[in-house]
Amino acid sequence: MHPKAYWVGFNFVKGIGAVRLQKLLKLFDGDLKAAWEAPLERFMAAGINQPILDHFLSLRKKIDLEQVWDRLEKTGIQVITWDDPNYPRLLREIDQSPPVLYVRGELIPEDDVAVAIVGTRRVSAYGRQVTEDLATYLSQHRITIVSGLARGIDAIAHQATLRAGGRTIAVLGSGVDRIYPPENRHLAEEMMASGALLSDYPPGTPPESSNFPPRNRIISGLSLAIVVIEAGDTSGALITASYAADQGRDVLAVPGNINSPNSRGTNRLIQSGAKPLLSPQDVLETMNIDQITTHRMARKILPTDETETKLLDVLSTGTMAVDEISFLSGLPIEKVSATLAMLELKGLVRNAGGMNFLAV
Repeated sequence: MHPKAYWVGFNFVKGIGAVRLQKLLKLFDGDLKAAWEAPLERFMAAGINQPILDHFLSLRKKIDLEQVWDRLEKTGIQVITWDDPNYPRLLREIDQSPPVLYVRGELIPEDDVAVAIVGTRRVSAYGRQVTEDLATYLSQHRITIVSGLARGIDAIAHQATLRAGGRTIAVLGSGVDRIYPPENRHLAEEMMASGALLSDYPPGTPPESSNFPPRNRIISGLSLAIVVIEAGDTSGALITASYAADQGRDVLAVPGNINSPNSRGTNRLIQSGAKPLLSPQDVLETMNIDQITTHRMARKILPTDETETKLLDVLSTGTMAVDEISFLSGLPIEKVSATLAMLELKGLVRNAGGMNFLAV
Protein backbone atom coordinates (compact mmCIF):
# COMPACT_ATOMS: atom_id res chain seq x y z
CA MET A 1 0.00 0.00 0.00
CA HIS A 2 1.20 3.53 -0.74
CA PRO A 3 2.83 5.17 2.35
CA LYS A 4 0.65 8.27 1.91
CA ALA A 5 -2.43 6.16 2.60
CA TYR A 6 -1.53 6.25 6.29
CA TRP A 7 -1.32 10.04 6.24
CA VAL A 8 -4.83 10.01 4.76
CA GLY A 9 -5.97 7.58 7.45
CA PHE A 10 -4.89 9.88 10.26
CA ASN A 11 -6.42 12.82 8.42
CA PHE A 12 -9.81 11.13 8.86
CA VAL A 13 -9.34 11.10 12.65
CA LYS A 14 -10.94 14.21 14.14
CA GLY A 15 -8.67 15.53 16.86
CA ILE A 16 -5.40 14.49 15.24
CA GLY A 17 -4.18 17.64 13.55
CA ALA A 18 -0.76 19.12 12.95
CA VAL A 19 0.42 19.10 16.56
CA ARG A 20 -0.62 15.55 17.46
CA LEU A 21 0.52 14.15 14.12
CA GLN A 22 3.93 15.72 14.66
CA LYS A 23 4.11 13.92 18.01
CA LEU A 24 3.21 10.62 16.37
CA LEU A 25 5.83 11.12 13.66
CA LYS A 26 8.43 11.73 16.34
CA LEU A 27 7.32 8.78 18.45
CA PHE A 28 7.34 6.38 15.50
CA ASP A 29 10.47 7.75 13.77
CA GLY A 30 8.48 9.18 10.87
CA ASP A 31 6.73 5.87 10.09
CA LEU A 32 2.98 6.47 10.03
CA LYS A 33 2.36 2.88 8.94
CA ALA A 34 3.86 1.74 12.24
CA ALA A 35 1.79 4.38 14.03
CA TRP A 36 -1.44 3.25 12.33
CA GLU A 37 -0.84 -0.37 13.30
CA ALA A 38 0.54 0.29 16.78
CA PRO A 39 -1.00 -1.14 19.98
CA LEU A 40 -3.00 1.01 22.36
CA GLU A 41 -0.22 1.64 24.88
CA ARG A 42 2.06 3.24 22.26
CA PHE A 43 -0.59 5.86 21.51
CA MET A 44 -0.97 6.70 25.16
CA ALA A 45 2.75 7.54 25.17
CA ALA A 46 2.01 10.23 22.57
CA GLY A 47 -0.35 11.96 25.00
CA ILE A 48 -3.50 11.38 22.94
CA ASN A 49 -6.56 11.67 25.15
CA GLN A 50 -9.12 8.91 25.53
CA PRO A 51 -11.97 10.33 23.38
CA ILE A 52 -9.65 10.86 20.40
CA LEU A 53 -8.06 7.48 20.99
CA ASP A 54 -11.46 5.78 21.08
CA HIS A 55 -12.42 7.49 17.84
CA PHE A 56 -9.16 6.40 16.20
CA LEU A 57 -9.51 2.78 17.30
CA SER A 58 -13.10 2.67 16.02
CA LEU A 59 -12.12 4.23 12.71
CA ARG A 60 -9.14 1.91 12.29
CA LYS A 61 -11.44 -1.10 12.50
CA LYS A 62 -13.91 0.26 9.94
CA ILE A 63 -11.75 1.93 7.31
CA ASP A 64 -9.95 0.09 4.52
CA LEU A 65 -7.03 2.36 3.61
CA GLU A 66 -6.25 0.41 0.46
CA GLN A 67 -9.77 1.04 -0.86
CA VAL A 68 -9.54 4.69 0.14
CA TRP A 69 -6.26 5.08 -1.73
CA ASP A 70 -7.64 3.32 -4.81
CA ARG A 71 -10.59 5.73 -4.88
CA LEU A 72 -8.25 8.72 -4.67
CA GLU A 73 -6.20 7.44 -7.59
CA LYS A 74 -9.27 6.62 -9.70
CA THR A 75 -10.76 10.08 -9.16
CA GLY A 76 -7.46 11.84 -9.89
CA ILE A 77 -7.13 13.41 -6.45
CA GLN A 78 -3.51 14.09 -5.56
CA VAL A 79 -2.33 13.78 -1.96
CA ILE A 80 0.44 16.14 -0.85
CA THR A 81 1.98 15.75 2.61
CA TRP A 82 4.57 17.59 4.69
CA ASP A 83 7.19 15.24 3.23
CA ASP A 84 6.51 16.18 -0.40
CA PRO A 85 8.84 18.52 -2.29
CA ASN A 86 5.82 20.09 -4.03
CA TYR A 87 4.11 21.06 -0.76
CA PRO A 88 3.42 24.82 -1.22
CA ARG A 89 6.42 26.76 0.08
CA LEU A 90 4.48 29.65 1.63
CA LEU A 91 1.98 27.36 3.32
CA ARG A 92 4.80 25.32 4.84
CA GLU A 93 5.99 28.46 6.62
CA ILE A 94 2.83 29.05 8.69
CA ASP A 95 2.33 27.76 12.20
CA GLN A 96 0.68 24.31 12.24
CA SER A 97 0.52 24.00 8.47
CA PRO A 98 -1.92 21.26 7.35
CA PRO A 99 -0.17 17.85 7.24
CA VAL A 100 -2.22 16.64 4.25
CA LEU A 101 -3.54 18.49 1.22
CA TYR A 102 -5.89 17.07 -1.40
CA VAL A 103 -5.56 18.58 -4.87
CA ARG A 104 -7.51 18.37 -8.11
CA GLY A 105 -5.67 20.12 -10.92
CA GLU A 106 -2.03 21.05 -10.50
CA LEU A 107 0.11 23.17 -8.21
CA ILE A 108 3.29 24.51 -9.81
CA PRO A 109 6.31 26.38 -8.35
CA GLU A 110 5.12 29.65 -9.89
CA ASP A 111 2.11 29.51 -7.55
CA ASP A 112 4.47 30.61 -4.77
CA VAL A 113 3.84 34.13 -6.09
CA ALA A 114 0.17 34.44 -5.20
CA VAL A 115 -2.35 37.00 -3.95
CA ALA A 116 -5.61 36.17 -2.22
CA ILE A 117 -8.71 38.11 -3.25
CA VAL A 118 -11.64 37.72 -0.87
CA GLY A 119 -14.82 39.48 0.13
CA THR A 120 -18.56 39.41 0.54
CA ARG A 121 -21.00 37.08 -1.18
CA ARG A 122 -23.40 40.01 -1.60
CA VAL A 123 -21.18 41.92 -4.00
CA SER A 124 -22.12 45.35 -5.33
CA ALA A 125 -21.49 46.64 -8.85
CA TYR A 126 -18.53 48.58 -7.42
CA GLY A 127 -17.09 45.46 -5.79
CA ARG A 128 -17.53 43.44 -8.97
CA GLN A 129 -15.68 46.02 -11.07
CA VAL A 130 -12.78 46.32 -8.62
CA THR A 131 -12.47 42.53 -8.35
CA GLU A 132 -12.45 42.02 -12.11
CA ASP A 133 -9.91 44.81 -12.67
CA LEU A 134 -7.61 43.61 -9.92
CA ALA A 135 -7.69 39.91 -10.84
CA THR A 136 -7.09 40.74 -14.50
CA TYR A 137 -4.18 43.07 -13.74
CA LEU A 138 -2.45 40.62 -11.39
CA SER A 139 -2.97 37.73 -13.81
CA GLN A 140 -1.31 39.75 -16.55
CA HIS A 141 1.70 40.05 -14.22
CA ARG A 142 1.75 36.24 -13.79
CA ILE A 143 0.55 36.31 -10.20
CA THR A 144 -1.63 33.38 -9.11
CA ILE A 145 -5.00 34.33 -7.61
CA VAL A 146 -6.18 32.44 -4.53
CA SER A 147 -9.74 32.50 -3.20
CA GLY A 148 -12.46 30.26 -1.83
CA LEU A 149 -14.89 29.53 -4.73
CA ALA A 150 -17.72 31.13 -2.75
CA ARG A 151 -20.48 33.19 -4.31
CA GLY A 152 -19.71 36.85 -4.90
CA ILE A 153 -16.16 38.21 -4.77
CA ASP A 154 -14.48 34.78 -4.72
CA ALA A 155 -16.18 33.46 -7.86
CA ILE A 156 -15.70 36.76 -9.69
CA ALA A 157 -11.96 36.73 -8.91
CA HIS A 158 -11.60 33.15 -10.21
CA GLN A 159 -13.62 33.92 -13.36
CA ALA A 160 -11.72 37.11 -14.19
CA THR A 161 -8.41 35.29 -13.74
CA LEU A 162 -9.41 32.54 -16.15
CA ARG A 163 -10.60 35.09 -18.72
CA ALA A 164 -7.21 36.82 -18.46
CA GLY A 165 -5.38 33.53 -19.03
CA GLY A 166 -4.00 33.42 -15.49
CA ARG A 167 -3.70 30.76 -12.81
CA THR A 168 -6.07 30.47 -9.88
CA ILE A 169 -6.45 28.24 -6.82
CA ALA A 170 -9.63 27.64 -4.82
CA VAL A 171 -9.37 26.48 -1.21
CA LEU A 172 -12.50 24.58 -0.23
CA GLY A 173 -14.28 24.12 3.08
CA SER A 174 -15.25 20.62 1.96
CA GLY A 175 -13.65 17.67 0.23
CA VAL A 176 -12.35 18.49 -3.26
CA ASP A 177 -14.99 16.12 -4.60
CA ARG A 178 -17.81 18.11 -2.96
CA ILE A 179 -18.03 21.38 -4.88
CA TYR A 180 -19.86 24.13 -3.02
CA PRO A 181 -21.84 26.11 -3.93
CA PRO A 182 -23.19 23.73 -6.61
CA GLU A 183 -23.65 26.50 -9.18
CA ASN A 184 -19.85 26.90 -9.28
CA ARG A 185 -19.18 23.33 -10.44
CA HIS A 186 -18.52 24.42 -14.02
CA LEU A 187 -16.17 27.12 -12.76
CA ALA A 188 -14.35 24.53 -10.64
CA GLU A 189 -13.89 22.29 -13.70
CA GLU A 190 -12.40 25.19 -15.64
CA MET A 191 -10.03 26.00 -12.79
CA MET A 192 -8.55 22.52 -12.74
CA ALA A 193 -7.11 23.18 -16.20
CA SER A 194 -5.44 26.44 -15.12
CA GLY A 195 -4.82 25.94 -11.44
CA ALA A 196 -6.20 23.76 -8.72
CA LEU A 197 -8.88 22.96 -6.19
CA LEU A 198 -7.33 22.35 -2.78
CA SER A 199 -8.54 21.24 0.64
CA ASP A 200 -7.14 19.80 3.83
CA TYR A 201 -10.46 18.03 4.44
CA PRO A 202 -10.68 14.40 3.25
CA PRO A 203 -12.73 13.64 0.14
CA GLY A 204 -16.39 13.19 0.96
CA THR A 205 -16.37 15.90 3.65
CA PRO A 206 -19.56 17.97 3.27
CA PRO A 207 -19.43 21.80 3.22
CA GLU A 208 -20.38 22.31 6.87
CA SER A 209 -20.34 25.89 8.14
CA SER A 210 -17.71 25.11 10.79
CA ASN A 211 -15.24 24.12 8.06
CA PHE A 212 -14.98 27.53 6.44
CA PRO A 213 -13.24 29.69 9.07
CA PRO A 214 -10.33 27.20 9.42
CA ARG A 215 -9.90 26.91 5.65
CA ASN A 216 -9.40 30.71 5.52
CA ARG A 217 -5.98 30.34 7.15
CA ILE A 218 -4.94 28.21 4.17
CA ILE A 219 -6.11 30.90 1.73
CA SER A 220 -3.88 33.45 3.46
CA GLY A 221 -1.12 30.92 4.04
CA LEU A 222 -0.79 30.28 0.30
CA SER A 223 -0.50 34.00 -0.47
CA LEU A 224 2.08 36.74 -0.21
CA ALA A 225 -0.67 39.31 0.25
CA ILE A 226 -4.42 39.37 0.75
CA VAL A 227 -6.87 41.90 -0.66
CA VAL A 228 -10.31 42.35 0.88
CA ILE A 229 -12.61 43.93 -1.71
CA GLU A 230 -15.90 44.31 0.19
CA ALA A 231 -16.82 42.93 3.59
CA GLY A 232 -19.56 43.50 6.10
CA ASP A 233 -19.05 43.55 9.86
CA THR A 234 -19.29 39.75 10.15
CA SER A 235 -17.80 38.71 6.80
CA GLY A 236 -15.59 35.63 6.70
CA ALA A 237 -13.13 37.73 4.70
CA LEU A 238 -12.27 39.53 7.93
CA ILE A 239 -11.28 36.18 9.44
CA THR A 240 -8.98 35.61 6.47
CA ALA A 241 -7.46 39.06 6.98
CA SER A 242 -6.87 38.28 10.65
CA TYR A 243 -5.08 35.04 9.77
CA ALA A 244 -3.02 36.90 7.17
CA ALA A 245 -1.87 39.44 9.73
CA ASP A 246 -0.93 36.67 12.17
CA GLN A 247 1.06 34.94 9.40
CA GLY A 248 2.97 38.10 8.54
CA ARG A 249 1.24 38.55 5.19
CA ASP A 250 0.44 41.98 3.74
CA VAL A 251 -3.22 42.97 4.11
CA LEU A 252 -4.84 45.44 1.74
CA ALA A 253 -8.46 46.61 1.74
CA VAL A 254 -10.55 48.53 -0.76
CA PRO A 255 -12.06 51.68 0.77
CA GLY A 256 -15.76 52.20 0.20
CA ASN A 257 -18.80 54.31 0.90
CA ILE A 258 -19.05 54.86 4.67
CA ASN A 259 -22.81 54.38 4.42
CA SER A 260 -22.54 51.01 2.65
CA PRO A 261 -22.82 47.86 4.82
CA ASN A 262 -20.48 46.13 2.34
CA SER A 263 -17.71 48.59 3.15
CA ARG A 264 -17.90 48.59 6.94
CA GLY A 265 -15.47 45.71 7.28
CA THR A 266 -12.94 46.98 4.74
CA ASN A 267 -13.01 50.54 6.09
CA ARG A 268 -12.47 49.16 9.59
CA LEU A 269 -9.50 47.12 8.34
CA ILE A 270 -7.95 50.30 6.94
CA GLN A 271 -8.64 52.09 10.22
CA SER A 272 -6.82 49.24 11.99
CA GLY A 273 -3.72 49.46 9.81
CA ALA A 274 -4.45 47.61 6.54
CA LYS A 275 -3.10 49.36 3.46
CA PRO A 276 -5.83 51.03 1.40
CA LEU A 277 -5.91 49.72 -2.17
CA LEU A 278 -6.39 52.65 -4.51
CA SER A 279 -5.14 50.96 -7.67
CA PRO A 280 -4.01 47.46 -8.73
CA GLN A 281 -0.41 48.73 -8.78
CA ASP A 282 -0.60 49.11 -5.00
CA VAL A 283 -0.49 45.32 -4.66
CA LEU A 284 2.73 45.00 -6.65
CA GLU A 285 4.36 47.80 -4.67
CA THR A 286 3.37 46.14 -1.42
CA MET A 287 4.70 42.76 -2.57
CA ASN A 288 8.04 44.24 -3.73
CA ILE A 289 7.79 43.27 -7.39
CA ASP A 290 11.56 43.67 -7.93
CA GLN A 291 12.21 40.85 -5.47
CA ILE A 292 9.59 38.68 -7.21
CA THR A 293 11.21 39.29 -10.60
CA THR A 294 14.62 38.32 -9.21
CA HIS A 295 13.16 35.11 -7.78
CA ARG A 296 11.54 34.18 -11.10
CA MET A 297 14.72 34.84 -13.07
CA ALA A 298 16.73 32.72 -10.63
CA ARG A 299 14.31 29.82 -11.02
CA LYS A 300 15.14 29.63 -14.72
CA ILE A 301 18.84 29.14 -14.05
CA LEU A 302 19.98 25.52 -14.04
CA PRO A 303 22.82 24.25 -11.81
CA THR A 304 25.88 26.21 -12.94
CA ASP A 305 28.74 24.25 -11.37
CA GLU A 306 29.76 20.82 -10.12
CA THR A 307 28.98 21.69 -6.49
CA GLU A 308 25.33 22.49 -7.22
CA THR A 309 24.98 19.35 -9.33
CA LYS A 310 26.56 17.23 -6.58
CA LEU A 311 24.22 18.56 -3.88
CA LEU A 312 21.17 17.99 -6.08
CA ASP A 313 22.32 14.41 -6.66
CA VAL A 314 22.65 13.88 -2.89
CA LEU A 315 19.19 15.37 -2.26
CA SER A 316 17.59 13.20 -4.95
CA THR A 317 17.13 10.47 -2.32
CA GLY A 318 15.01 12.64 -0.01
CA THR A 319 15.05 15.28 2.72
CA MET A 320 18.37 15.68 4.55
CA ALA A 321 19.98 17.81 7.23
CA VAL A 322 22.89 20.07 6.28
CA ASP A 323 25.46 18.00 8.18
CA GLU A 324 24.27 14.83 6.42
CA ILE A 325 24.50 16.55 3.04
CA SER A 326 28.02 17.67 3.93
CA PHE A 327 29.03 14.12 4.88
CA LEU A 328 27.58 12.48 1.76
CA SER A 329 28.94 15.10 -0.63
CA GLY A 330 32.36 15.32 1.01
CA LEU A 331 32.09 19.12 1.09
CA PRO A 332 32.57 21.43 4.11
CA ILE A 333 29.38 22.63 5.80
CA GLU A 334 30.17 26.28 4.98
CA LYS A 335 30.28 25.52 1.24
CA VAL A 336 27.19 23.33 1.47
CA SER A 337 25.23 26.08 3.27
CA ALA A 338 26.25 28.74 0.74
CA THR A 339 25.38 26.51 -2.22
CA LEU A 340 22.03 25.51 -0.71
CA ALA A 341 21.16 29.19 -0.31
CA MET A 342 21.78 29.74 -4.04
CA LEU A 343 19.84 26.62 -5.00
CA GLU A 344 16.94 27.78 -2.83
CA LEU A 345 16.93 31.15 -4.59
CA LYS A 346 16.80 29.31 -7.91
CA GLY A 347 13.85 27.30 -6.67
CA LEU A 348 15.73 24.01 -7.02
CA VAL A 349 15.70 23.12 -3.31
CA ARG A 350 13.50 23.99 -0.35
CA ASN A 351 14.16 24.39 3.34
CA ALA A 352 11.85 21.88 5.01
CA GLY A 353 12.50 23.41 8.44
CA GLY A 354 15.14 22.79 11.07
CA MET A 355 17.99 23.10 8.50
CA ASN A 356 16.62 20.16 6.54
CA PHE A 357 16.54 20.51 2.76
CA LEU A 358 14.89 18.70 -0.13
CA ALA A 359 15.13 18.93 -3.90
CA VAL A 360 12.16 20.46 -5.74
